[in-house]
Amino acid sequence: MGRPAVLSRMAAALAAMLLVTACEMPLSPDTAPRAVPRGDPAPQVEVSEESRELAARYARIEEDLVTRGLLRTDGGGLDTPFDADLLARNFMQIALFDEYAPLSGRLVARETESPLRRWQDPVRVGLVYGASVSAAQRAVDDDTVKALTGRLRAASGHDIRTTSGPGNLTVYVVNEDERRALEPMLRENMPGISDGVMRAITQMPTSTFCLIIAFSADNAPNIYRRAIGIVRAEHPPLLRQSCLHEEITQGLGLANDSPDVRPSIFNDDEEFALLTTQDALMLTILYDPRLRPGMTAPEAASIVRTIAAELLPEPPPDAEAEDIPTLATAPEADAEIPPLQGET
Repeated sequence: MGRPAVLSRMAAALAAMLLVTACEMPLSPDTAPRAVPRGDPAPQVEVSEESRELAARYARIEEDLVTRGLLRTDGGGLDTPFDADLLARNFMQIALFDEYAPLSGRLVARETESPLRRWQDPVRVGLVYGASVSAAQRAVDDDTVKALTGRLRAASGHDIRTTSGPGNLTVYVVNEDERRALEPMLRENMPGISDGVMRAITQMPTSTFCLIIAFSADNAPNIYRRAIGIVRAEHPPLLRQSCLHEEITQGLGLANDSPDVRPSIFNDDEEFALLTTQDALMLTILYDPRLRPGMTAPEAASIVRTIAAELLPEPPPDAEAEDIPTLATAPEADAEIPPLQGET
């Protein structure tokens, strides 16, 4: 198994609001996560006091962020302009740097230059729910991810679809107790998973809203083959939707976060909750066939500038405002390919 790329959504400025006492009580079998078929009612399980406290605190965080004008869902507007040059620079920052790096068997937050990486095989996004997640909430999450994968498929031109149960990109929607009990399931589904990656998941601090870890093979280190995401079941609606948007999109190869990139969900200031116009364009660039997995930043730079200029051409100097073209979007991809059994 190749070196994993770890991506997470942090709330460093809000970490003090999330301090809780670790629960030392052993988990009962009823709280262990399992794959729940879509449409089945969630079994009734007892939720720990720690999980309930986290849910209340995340709800207060969401309310505070929205009150301050953050977690925007507009995709960017007149206050966040960008042109082809800025799009190219932002893409280089997000796609050719990693947010995390391995150090002494652990994964630490340290921005590191990396080669371009993406998927080659079709991507099948599956949701696995902890038993604490209600049937109604699972239906909402299913709809969110189905709509998102449609946008990602259109933007990238790559075959990205949802599937029932675990996929090659699997997101576990679990509460605090269920996440800590994930190790047996992950070791069964991902033979060879490292102890460092396991700790990143089971010991995820409460200041981390969600994360995704993408894996490659040793013989093709720049081509993703599998990915595991974690979204907290305690999240209120908008934070939950935001985590699904960011982690699944980052798991496709847009690996970094930067405070300088906006409008974007790849920015830990929480300004935008949902995939923005620029994010979709960066995905279009990432999967353009003129770029190849393994390219370094110097090798990719001129190609990226060319693609960005094609996506956002400069208007003529004498063009009237109403004549300026809108931002380019990729056509719906693979529309003629029917989904595999169990996929949408």
